[in-house]
Amino acid sequence: MPLQNRVTPFSDLIATPERGLMFGNRGVLHNEERRIVRYNQGRRWIACQLEFRGWHREVMPPRSFTGLFFLDEATALAAGHRPCAECRYQDYQRFRRCWSAAGNDPLGALPSADQMDAQLHRDRLEAPRTKRLYYDEIAALPDGVFILHESEAWLLWQSALHHWTPGGYDQHIPRPAKGAVAILTPQAMVRAIAAGYAPTVHPSVAQSRA
Repeated sequence: MPLQNRVTPFSDLIATPERGLMFGNRGVLHNEERRIVRYNQGRRWIACQLEFRGWHREVMPPRSFTGLFFLDEATALAAGHRPCAECRYQDYQRFRRCWSAAGNDPLGALPSADQMDAQLHRDRLEAPRTKRLYYDEIAALPDGVFILHESEAWLLWQSALHHWTPGGYDQHIPRPAKGAVAILTPQAMVRAIAAGYAPTVHPSVAQSRA
């Protein structure tokens, strides 16, 4: 049976055989039987590389962080996980620069991890275990952002909406030219993406356009 450690754009944890392209964590979420018993632990939600320096780590070791998997980086950002400062150092620094350029920090300084995590935690949760949504005109949104469409997660990418599934994007529809939409990606993330941080997406996004 697959473990309940795959993350959706809604920030939920599901059990599915598909692993995805990225790893990450948001604290110790499992018990001794490797069952998920909490939604998050603390504010540090990160997205990591699947492989780094040949390290090997058990996915759910006793009393240590719960290894999570994401379809791609766009999914991780929508769920509220920022780039890891260690295994993705260059991406982390690029994210910090885009964060600052977007005006997320009123002083215009490069933010610390703690500063970003505090803002992201406010943006991603309405209440415990409840994702915060916000609304904007679809024309104002950059590629790489997830929106809610007919109660499901869709990725904005290259003039289309792509339907998310745990194994990849399975279909697309034309992107509407205008209209207010509910946005899954936290607002500070959206601003950083609009300022130039381009998340990686699963290769199935091209196949969904075929």
